[in-house]
Amino acid sequence: MSSTIKVLLAEDQSMVREALAALLGLEDDIEVVAQVARGDEVLPTARQHDIDVALLDIEMPGCTGIEAAAQLNEALPAVKLVVLTTFGRPGYLRSAMEAGADAFLVKDAPAAQLAEAVRKVLAGERVIDPTLAAAALAEGANPLTDREREVLRAAADGSTNAELAATLHLSQGTVRNYLSTAIQKLAVRNRTEAVRIAREKGWL
Repeated sequence: MSSTIKVLLAEDQSMVREALAALLGLEDDIEVVAQVARGDEVLPTARQHDIDVALLDIEMPGCTGIEAAAQLNEALPAVKLVVLTTFGRPGYLRSAMEAGADAFLVKDAPAAQLAEAVRKVLAGERVIDPTLAAAALAEGANPLTDREREVLRAAADGSTNAELAATLHLSQGTVRNYLSTAIQKLAVRNRTEAVRIAREKGWL
């Protein structure tokens, strides 16, 4: 490994991405060798550039930063993964760790903290925003199953049960059961509230 840490930066907002790249570029030992704006561009770009660390925003088109982290973890396990988020949602932290992330930071952290996190993960350390870590412990585990999350995500656009059944290749009764169970688990009145709560907690 060279003395310069090669970084891939994945962030869909160009101003934020360019600002992060410029700040990291001020560090003598860090070089941003590639930038992408979509989650589904992360893995192919990482393969092209022989990177050491990937900085991944969560909210991106194509696929989320957490999904991209899981893909990288499987295909290029030597690459260290730093997940960045605007939203300090405890469920995101848990999901990111399960996807193999080495660090989880909020975007408004000082630039020096981000650069230090890049160095630490390369040294084998794990870096987690302490406030988010405490919140995740207090929140507990995501009560929703993978299938319940899938149905809730699909229901977020207001689709009817019949439309959901067709999209997800399930019967209407099965869709209704998954939605009902999710609503009960989240202690809300309807699917709209279930989607909102699950998103706020970072469970979708």
